[in-house]
Amino acid sequence: MPTTRTSDPGTDTLPRRDPGKKSSQGFLRRLNGSMSDPVLRILVVTTLISRVGRGVFLTVTVLYMTFVIGLSAGEAATVLGISSAVGVGTSYLGGRLADRLSARRLLFALMAFEGLALLCYPLAGDFISILIIASVVSAMGSASNATRMAIVARAFEGPARVDTRAILRTVTNLSIALGAAIAGVALLADSAAAYRIVMIGAGAVQLVGIIPVWNLPPRVDAPAPVLAAGVSDTDGRAHDGPPQRGRSPFRDRRYLFLTALSAVFGMQFGLAEVGVPLWVAHHTNAPTAVVSALLILNTVVVILFQIPLSRGTDDVQKSGKVVALAGVLMAGACIVYGLSAGVSVGTAIVLLLVAATAHAFAEVWSQAGTWGLSFEFANPLNPGAYQGMFAMGAGLGSMCAPFVVAGTALRFGLAGWAALAVMLLAAALGISAMARREARRAAEERPVDASTITALQG
Repeated sequence: MPTTRTSDPGTDTLPRRDPGKKSSQGFLRRLNGSMSDPVLRILVVTTLISRVGRGVFLTVTVLYMTFVIGLSAGEAATVLGISSAVGVGTSYLGGRLADRLSARRLLFALMAFEGLALLCYPLAGDFISILIIASVVSAMGSASNATRMAIVARAFEGPARVDTRAILRTVTNLSIALGAAIAGVALLADSAAAYRIVMIGAGAVQLVGIIPVWNLPPRVDAPAPVLAAGVSDTDGRAHDGPPQRGRSPFRDRRYLFLTALSAVFGMQFGLAEVGVPLWVAHHTNAPTAVVSALLILNTVVVILFQIPLSRGTDDVQKSGKVVALAGVLMAGACIVYGLSAGVSVGTAIVLLLVAATAHAFAEVWSQAGTWGLSFEFANPLNPGAYQGMFAMGAGLGSMCAPFVVAGTALRFGLAGWAALAVMLLAAALGISAMARREARRAAEERPVDASTITALQG
């Protein structure tokens, strides 16, 4: 985990933590220690502020579309699906640009445009206007997320990368919990004015949160391309070939498979953002305000467990194991969600809480596992392009999720939830199989030292 900076001044990256060493620090102590690193300190501060708005929008967006604007469930799913499709392309673009431009300035600009677009949400009054606004928000948000992950990949190495993402995700969920609580006020008031007020406030907070980004240190920007021998660089030294920028992730089949399977399993976020709110509102006897409680429950689990359960997931073999466990939990959560229909109010609430708890732990373990694999499988010469590819896969999952959820769980009830359970479990087991294969390959390629050879000969 990054604490005091004792990095090599030549590389300016944090040292690798001993993978066998267990840390006993709690979240607050780890967060305090992280503040000694300027990159993580700035990312923590901007995340802490800006993600409050994300909590508001996660809670009220779908309900705002259906209850205030008057869209049908199908139209709301279409808006979210199309806007996610727009974000697919900008994910890779954001990562690719982060390998060639100033990542800090790029992140600042993208987050600024996203905040301005969020402020426009309360102005929407029909399908077309909400579609345009949602598409701009998705485009800017996806590109900024890929840029942020390129910064993490470049500024840290080894276990510090996963630690950094775990810390940032924990901070994100702290902010989302606050945003969800604010949004809960609008749900209780149940008026169009209340929805619009909290959405305007959320957009304003997003804009305030981008201010620290401008102070990111230059080391997060893309370095000059590595030159092969025989070609002269800016210092006049001779090199032999063209600049080397690393292999394209589109030509890396292993990374493509990882991205595709992670995208399928990533549809779990569509369940939380689209499926569960609409399921609660239209298919169960639970009160609509439960949606806010379920989101808060999710954030509490992430806050308490994301950091400790992420330890060691820079190891490929462990990453595969935790993703498989996440798949089993997610499949169980889907079944319990389906059982919450057609029962009493109290029973429905209990079942929803049980399902949401299993869902939250599945989310924590799947994120930790896929983070480690996305970093370890990537080419270090162009981390932005690889992280952009991975984010693009997540965008594809988000694009498909509303349609998949609407066509399964929301249409067929328990049978549809069972189909989702099978699909998500299969994706998780596929990722786990890839990790095991990669671990075996790495073990076979690992050189055998002299003492091992002597022992075998003896």
